[in-house]
Order: sequence, then C-alpha cells, then structure tokens
Amino acid sequence: MNRSIMKRALKLSFILIILINTACNNNHKITDLRGKVKQETIYLSSKVPGRLAQIKIKEGQKVQKGDTLLVLDTPEVDAKYMQVQGAVQAAKAQLRMAYNGATLEQVKQIDGKLEAAQAQLAYAKASYQRLQNMAKDSLIPAQKLDEVKMKLNIAKAQVAAIKAKQKEVLKGTRKEVIEQAKGQLKRALGKLKEVESAMAEKYIIAPQDMQIETISLEKGELATPGYSLVSGYLPHKTYIRLTVPESKIHQFKINQTLELINPYTHKTFKGQIVAIKQLPRYADITAPSEAYQLTESVYEIKIIPINTTNTDSLYQNASILVK
Repeated sequence: MNRSIMKRALKLSFILIILINTACNNNHKITDLRGKVKQETIYLSSKVPGRLAQIKIKEGQKVQKGDTLLVLDTPEVDAKYMQVQGAVQAAKAQLRMAYNGATLEQVKQIDGKLEAAQAQLAYAKASYQRLQNMAKDSLIPAQKLDEVKMKLNIAKAQVAAIKAKQKEVLKGTRKEVIEQAKGQLKRALGKLKEVESAMAEKYIIAPQDMQIETISLEKGELATPGYSLVSGYLPHKTYIRLTVPESKIHQFKINQTLELINPYTHKTFKGQIVAIKQLPRYADITAPSEAYQLTESVYEIKIIPINTTNTDSLYQNASILVK
C-alpha cells in the first residue's frame, strides 16, 4: 500500500516538474506581446579643434536645453578673432575717409603744390623768351633752345595735373571709391561673424533636455572636428518597440491605443501606435520555431506613450508587456 502511494507521489512530482519547466520555457518564447523601451539618442561634437578644458557634467546626469556641457580651449580661434577685429576697424576707417573726402590740410597741400608749379611755369616761360631772342641773333645754339622749350612743356604739364587733382578733391570722393570701401567693410564683417561662430563652438551646449550617456574624452585630450564628445538619451522621445509576426500583425492598426505594463514594477500606462513597418528580409522567420510559422515576415510596431509622466521609470531596453 505504501509503495503504491509512493509511486503515485513520484509520478505527480515528475508531472509537476515537467509542467514547471514547460511554463518556464514558454515565458522565454518570442511573443508578439513583449516589447522593448527605446529612447532616441543624440551625439554632440564640435566644428573646431581644441583641447578639452572643462567637463561640467557626469555620466547619467540629466541636463536641460541650453546647459553648458563641455568647454574647449581654442587658442588659434582666439588669435584669428583679434586679427579680424583689426581688419574691421581698418575697413571702417577707410569708409569714413571715403565719405569725408579730402581734409583741409590736404586741400592746402594741393594749393601749395599748384603755386609752386605755376612759379616754375612762369620761370620756364621767361627763360624760353630770353633764349628765343638770343637764338634769333645766333648767340646760342638751337639745342640749348630746345632744352628750355622741353622744360617749359614739362612745367605746363605739371600745372595741368595739379589743377585736375585739385578739381577732384574739391568735387569730393568718387562713387566707385565709396562702393569699394563698403565692400571691404562687408567682407571684414563677414569674416568677423565667421570667427565669432567658431568661437561659440568652444562651448558644447545641450540642444534639448537629455540624459548624459557617455563622455568620450578626458580633460586635456584633443577634440577633432566632427568627433562625438557627448552622447545622451532624449527621455521625452521614449517609445516602445514591438516585434510582431505576420500572422498577428493584422490585429494592430495605426493610431490604435494599447495598454502597456512594466512586468517588474507592475505600473501600467497607455500608448498609441504611430508606425508599423516590415523589418529587413534577414529578420524573416525561415527556420522552424515554436512561436512562428515557417517563412513568416516580421514587423516592427512603434508605440508612443500617451502620458509621458508615467514613463519616467522606464529605462533603455527595458521589457514592456502588452496587456
């Protein structure tokens, strides 16, 4: 009698063990009701080279839009900024000079040059007249008269040139000169704006609210343009990624509301389906599986939580179940 009871007990224990193992195995099967928490990731880099001077954040820290994360040391950009400032000052002075025209001192200088040239012209005329009379009486050679005549012509040309310069100064600066000065100033200001933009790149600023994931460099290391310095998650862009086989995909539709649950905290929240797309061909089921039929396609469903205040406790790649 006791042996019969023991045999029955052993059978029941064996059956119970099989049922437990089956249940455990079933929990690990791929199911269309299990998803993963995903958060958009952002990578920040600099457009200018420099050494990492300050680190104002820690990994895992939550920062807000506009917070300064890192500061780079960029001595080359600072030196370029000083050069461009000097070019802007010179261009502004050149434009003012073009607008103002000649100063009173410059006008007086031209008047003085004209008086001197006119005196030389009068002397050249008198000399030529005297020698011309002497040449008539054959008292001087013809070559001597030609030399004095050449000096007279040079004096006339100098007086004409100075008078033209005097007219230009009194009339004012030419329009073309003013436009040229304006162009030089615009070019200098454009270069200044470019350098100021490069100087702003020494500060790595958070473009939006985020949680720091990784800081790639240590203080003193060289940061090259385009190299990712900081990466982080965007908590306000949390979504649930659900993979569903072809045989189950028709149960879901765009804008459909689902009730989701965290299997560990047992907190529930609602989410809305915003996208359904087929995964690449390599994700198709082409081998026997207990969960899928052979040659089934696999689809990805993107679910956005309706109330983001209920998703603060969700972590990247955490499991989420669909009730």
